[in-house]
Amino acid sequence: MKIVKEAVAGTLESSDVMVRIAPIGGSEIDLQLNSSVEKQFGDAIRETVMDTLSKLGVTGVQLIIDDKGALDCILRARLQTVLLRASDSKELPWGALK
Repeated sequence: MKIVKEAVAGTLESSDVMVRIAPIGGSEIDLQLNSSVEKQFGDAIRETVMDTLSKLGVTGVQLIIDDKGALDCILRARLQTVLLRASDSKELPWGALK
């Protein structure tokens, strides 16, 4: 999945997460995580994000994640939404996300 523009999904409300994405040159992934629960769940959040990006073949992006204690399912939903908004795709390749 190729990211072609900046996009945002989510809110800064309690138990939610705001995910911002922008394309950058190269093939690296610049992940910036700000979380109220980073000490307890920071590694799990990073793993969820990197797993989703890997399954969809996303590289060359900057991701800024502002987490306010969102559940894993909410994080995945916000991430999928921002990826769809930032790409030229009309739908996600759901089979790749299994």
